[in-house]
Amino acid sequence: MKLISTRGRILNAALFVVVALASSSLAQPLPELAVPPAIQQLRRHMLDANVNTLTFHSMDKIFYTRVVGRSGRVWELPRRDVPLDFSYEFEGQKISSEAFLERTFTNALLVMKDGVIVSEIYRNLTNQDTHFMSWSMAKSITGMLVGAAVADGRVRSLDDKIATYLPELAGGAYRDVTIRQVMEMRSGVDYEERYDFANPGIAARNHDNALVKNIVRFADAARDIKRKHEPGAVFEYKTIDTAVLGWLVERVVGTTVASYMTQKIWEPLGAEANGFFIMDGPPGVGREFTGAGFNATLRDYGRFGQMILNGGVANGSRLFSEGWVREATAPARGQEGPLGGYGYQWWTVANTPAFMALGLQGQYIYVDPATRTVVVKLSYFPPASEKVYPETLEFMKAASAWTPRATGSR
Repeated sequence: MKLISTRGRILNAALFVVVALASSSLAQPLPELAVPPAIQQLRRHMLDANVNTLTFHSMDKIFYTRVVGRSGRVWELPRRDVPLDFSYEFEGQKISSEAFLERTFTNALLVMKDGVIVSEIYRNLTNQDTHFMSWSMAKSITGMLVGAAVADGRVRSLDDKIATYLPELAGGAYRDVTIRQVMEMRSGVDYEERYDFANPGIAARNHDNALVKNIVRFADAARDIKRKHEPGAVFEYKTIDTAVLGWLVERVVGTTVASYMTQKIWEPLGAEANGFFIMDGPPGVGREFTGAGFNATLRDYGRFGQMILNGGVANGSRLFSEGWVREATAPARGQEGPLGGYGYQWWTVANTPAFMALGLQGQYIYVDPATRTVVVKLSYFPPASEKVYPETLEFMKAASAWTPRATGSR
């Protein structure tokens, strides 16, 4: 599970990590056998290449869940279905879009141009009702929920120290860290995103205890964590930062993250189906796994991406201010390297206005304001699939540049 390049270290941490949760107060641990051994083993192996095409859209069969409910008028997305008649280049080869689907382990793909669906593809026994795991795409949702809490006056300023709202963190390395620094993955806390379960470090142990066994709450690892860098000094992707953000949302709004997301995003978005979070424990004990545990249909992920592309507007309603969306999806401090940058829980694409929500083993919501394009790709990459990430990015860029030929609509 080691990463082999600078971009790999960032991307594999972002995409290969099984991540975070919003937690509020320390609950009594459950007995280890609260989760039957067979289910523990299933959870330990859900990322494996020989089963993940199924497990990645069957999380409600593996975990306790909490619903993010839809209601009201569905945001109807117009459509004009056309063939994906473009190609892209990767490592000196010209590759067709049709070949791309199998080459990059695709379960479902949605391409939208200026709010119109031009391609919607389901594979491997999935369909429009299938709920797909977001993995770390959920981080971008959590970041937007922090924005909602700011707009509601529940959080006064991103420059407040997070321990002001979560005094449980005052004894560890988060005590002097601002909310903005956490949003930018610059907390400086010592939490190495390494998931070597044979030789577990803090992240692997926390994953096993919280998500496999459900004997602790994931975010509680933040209480007494040590410091590695000065707050704000170094960007290091770490799921515990997003876990703390989820905990913050839960604390300041006084309800569950799922309930707040229902109110602030899913209902006004005009989602067509309920979403759900997986939990790190049973009802009454567990909390939403907000860094990676959201599940939704392909088209509802597309609606979320289109709302962001629209500057916070969906289904005739404004969900977020245009200024917040612009700030959240821009590289923090204007800093972007050759391979991109990071905003408020969003990845940016180098030398373009495009940005992405990214998830473990190939989950993407790619948004390009320059061409008014949204692409959602839901995948089952084998673990540590280093070459699939850059190839998928080349496809995304080609899809953005593509002008679909005119056909009839339905």
